[in-house]
Amino acid sequence: MKKAVITTLSCLFLAFSMVAPAYARELVAGGQAVGIEINTEGVMVAGVGEVQTEEGSCCPAEEAGLKEGDLIKEINGKKLNGAVELIDLVCEADGEPVRLKVLRDNQIMRFNLQPAKTAEEQWRLGMWLRDSITGLGTVTFYDVETGIYGALGHGISDTATGKVLPIQEGKISDTQIAGVTKGQAGVPGELNGCSDVGKTIGTVEKNTPQGIYGRASIPNGGKHYMTGEMEVGHATILSTVEGREPREYSVEINKVYNEADGERVMLTVTDPRLCQVTGGIVQGMSGSPIIQNGKLVGAVTHVFVNDPRKGYGISIQDMLKTAGIVSDAA
Repeated sequence: MKKAVITTLSCLFLAFSMVAPAYARELVAGGQAVGIEINTEGVMVAGVGEVQTEEGSCCPAEEAGLKEGDLIKEINGKKLNGAVELIDLVCEADGEPVRLKVLRDNQIMRFNLQPAKTAEEQWRLGMWLRDSITGLGTVTFYDVETGIYGALGHGISDTATGKVLPIQEGKISDTQIAGVTKGQAGVPGELNGCSDVGKTIGTVEKNTPQGIYGRASIPNGGKHYMTGEMEVGHATILSTVEGREPREYSVEINKVYNEADGERVMLTVTDPRLCQVTGGIVQGMSGSPIIQNGKLVGAVTHVFVNDPRKGYGISIQDMLKTAGIVSDAA
């Protein structure tokens, strides 16, 4: 995903059998680039810093024990809806101590902070705050039966802490790719898009390590695929690297392996057209569907920083499980 600005069960086929495996599902493949906007559930501490007062500098947040990555849920018993509200309530306290309810590493903690008064007579806590993120990504699949889509194949994380952000709400919107910053060794490239914020095409309801999920309008003309399993060998990916239309590009799956949270692949872009335009895999291509043997098997998730032609992927089955479309028992 552009900075603010993602598995499959093995099966045994019997000779001449016409029955699809139990987990197989027909999906509309994505490949379209979309603008992504999410609001966090609470206010994230993006960093702490000094407050300049008439008596000198201090940092109430640091002194109280707050850390980068903490998620502020409440102030003085009031649930927070955004960073502006937090700032306003600190000002309204007019120098009185404020009580914060904070989520850190899945544990609730409470802090008392004494605001500091700046030389401009504004009350501050000494924190940089983040309550929303915007960026660019690629849709992996649409499920016609449920209206659920999946994108990115990885979570939207705080850039400072690497933690997947809990979200309150979000949306995806129609996007046109206007240019590409080509990737090169040591410098990840990125897609540059223009999102039509007035043309919302779906919601964001889940932000997980396996991608983002919600409900969206199913595009007309999207190609349908049955899901399948990944294997070493030739495959293709669907990506939009110019305009609005996804195109198919050749890749090679070099390795299939299992991690604690599911099946993964290592792959190499072999299509000279894509290498010429992007250098390989760039930010914004996360979620690009992987097609192999005529089936939708996974999605591109990450790029090798030192070699943009190489990257990682996640299996479609793990994305479907996270979306709640299929279960582990399937």
